[in-house]
Amino acid sequence: MKQQRSQIGRTSMVAVALGLSLFAVGCKKKVPAPAAPPTPVTEPPKMTPRAPQIGSFTVEPSRVDRGQSATLRWSTSDATDVNISGIGAVNAQGNRSVSPNQTTTYTLTAKGPGGETSRAVTLTVGEPVVPRPAEPPKAPSMTWGQLWQTENAGDAYFDYDKSDIRPDARETLTKNADVIKRVFGLDAGASFTVEGHCDERGSAEYNLGLGDRRATAAKELLTQLGVAADKLRTISYGKERPTCTEANESCWQKNRRAHIEPVR
Repeated sequence: MKQQRSQIGRTSMVAVALGLSLFAVGCKKKVPAPAAPPTPVTEPPKMTPRAPQIGSFTVEPSRVDRGQSATLRWSTSDATDVNISGIGAVNAQGNRSVSPNQTTTYTLTAKGPGGETSRAVTLTVGEPVVPRPAEPPKAPSMTWGQLWQTENAGDAYFDYDKSDIRPDARETLTKNADVIKRVFGLDAGASFTVEGHCDERGSAEYNLGLGDRRATAAKELLTQLGVAADKLRTISYGKERPTCTEANESCWQKNRRAHIEPVR
C-alpha cells in the first residue's frame, strides 16, 4: 500500500512538472514574422520627341517675269515654330503670294522639341519679254526699170538758144540723180543716156550742136550730184525728135529739153 502511494506521488510530480513546463512555454513572448521586402517601382520608358516634318514646300510657277507673282505653299507637322526666310513666322500650313525683283531662294525652317528641319525652293525671275513691234509691210519689189518709170522727175527744160541749167531744171535733175542712184542699188550694171533736144527753129546742124551742149550740161550736174560719170553717156538729136509739132512758144518750150533714158 505504501509502495502504491509512492508511485502515485511520483506520477503527480511528473504531471505537475509537465504542466509547469507547458505554462512556461505559453508565457514566452511571441516574435513577429519578418516583413516581406517592398516591390520595386518600375518607371515607364521615356519617349524621344519626334523631329518636325515638312510635308511639302513648293513655289508655283517656278519662273516668272519681273513684276509677276508666284505662290509659296507648305505643310508641316510636329513643329512649334515655322519660319520662311524673307517672310518671317508663318502657320504650320498655308500659302503666300510673293513677287521678288530678282531670282530668290526661300528656305522653310520647322522647329520643335524633337529638333529642326529645313527645305528650300527657288523662284527664278527673268526680264519681261518686250514684244517686237510689227514690221511695216514691205513694198512690192520692182525692177530698176519700173522704179525709173514710176519715180523719175521728167525732162529738164532750157531757154531759147541756151544750154544753161535753169533753177527748175536743176530741181528736176536733182530728183532724177536720187532715183538713178537707187537704180544702181538694184542693178550696179545699169546705165543711162542723157539726150539733148531743140525746137524746130534754126538749122539742123546748129541744133545738133546746141542739143549736145544741153546734154553735156545736164550730165555735168548729175555727176556733181553723185552719179558716176561712166554710167552716163550723151547724145544730141537736135530738132529731129520733137514732142510737140505746133508752131508756138508753148510747144517749142516742150522741145527744148534734156531727156534721160535708161539703157536696156
